[in-house]
Amino acid sequence: MQAEVINTGSELLLGLVTNTHLAYLAGELTPCGVSIARQVCVPDGPPIRQALETALQRADLVLTTGGLGPTSDDLTREAAAELLGLPLIPDEEILSGIRERFARRGLPLADRIARQAMVPAGTAVLPNPQGTAPGLYFPPSVLGGHRARHLFLLPGPPRELRPMFADHVLPKLRAVLPPSSLRERRIYRLSGIGESQVEERIGRQLEERGDLEVGYCARPSEVDFRLIGPPAILAETEVAIRAELGDWIYSDGDPLESVVVRLLGEKKQTVATAESCTGGSLAARITNVPGASEVFLAGYVTYANQAKERTLGLPAGLLATHGAVSEPVAAAMAEGARRVSGARYALSTTGIAGPGGGTESKPAGMVYLALASEGHPTVVRRCYFPLDRITFKHMTTSAALDLLRRRILELPLELGGGSASPRLG
Repeated sequence: MQAEVINTGSELLLGLVTNTHLAYLAGELTPCGVSIARQVCVPDGPPIRQALETALQRADLVLTTGGLGPTSDDLTREAAAELLGLPLIPDEEILSGIRERFARRGLPLADRIARQAMVPAGTAVLPNPQGTAPGLYFPPSVLGGHRARHLFLLPGPPRELRPMFADHVLPKLRAVLPPSSLRERRIYRLSGIGESQVEERIGRQLEERGDLEVGYCARPSEVDFRLIGPPAILAETEVAIRAELGDWIYSDGDPLESVVVRLLGEKKQTVATAESCTGGSLAARITNVPGASEVFLAGYVTYANQAKERTLGLPAGLLATHGAVSEPVAAAMAEGARRVSGARYALSTTGIAGPGGGTESKPAGMVYLALASEGHPTVVRRCYFPLDRITFKHMTTSAALDLLRRRILELPLELGGGSASPRLG
């Protein structure tokens, strides 16, 4: 079944509100065997009717979001009714519910609020406990000669749309979809390897099967390898995927920092950080994870050379001899953070975020990471990320977190995109 999503609202096109609906709807529809072929975003007004008319002629399932409220720019309900030639009829049950909701909150009931109780003839109401605007389902009997067999009008706010979709839309769709359409989506999230390498190792082989949809999504420092297909087929491919990509796979959807915090918690181990060029971003990523307080002992932002010596106890003369951006200083920072905090592990970062400040031997974008571990030699990794400062920080902290993940799991520490060298500490 091919679906089309129409997101309505001028606020989306003005950049005032982030549109999160497509990611949610696609994630829920894919396992049902429904593919979203198109998504369009239109402003309030006549474009809503135009988008509906086009979508109903080319998709099997159409879903709209937004435009069901009481104000003059909420026109989706009226546009659909006009297009399909359906009269709007007041629904007393909806209106009664709206009145009770306003009475409980001690608010006056404006005349325009009653618009939300107008229902196109022949449609089914989708209850909305989270708000006043109900959703609407247009079954095949009212869609006439259009290709689409199902039309759902859903509210715009995610806190209203998502419960309605889960409780009312999905059950209706499952009732009409054949069991043979059931598919599953699996995502393998990888770090330290590029999408072209993933394709070469396993992706091309799986594409040739013909019974799987294979996809890639590359982001700074990581790749999502996506498979969609029958559950039995996906289970068959699991062994091959793990054999080719196992060391690089860090989760099936969770962020890298969440994985690291979970692993530390499971093994009852702790970590500290010492940062220069990342300015606390590494500590922030770790502490953004619920439960981090159980495993994260301390974070030291030692931006200035004096702070490196005073806070982390770097040996006198080390910075003068090698410079702040160097393998010995990165190692000493990690070892100092572990010594001062008492953590099992400590990560450090020191580099040149740019765009200025680089030299021929140490260009902007060069960074050293170090991992000091109880019972292991300190490991230093040199990377080169000649990007904007924000992306530089993200890639640097991702590389550091993945280095720690590999150490915890006792995996090889060789990572794509840099070099790792052991240093006794």
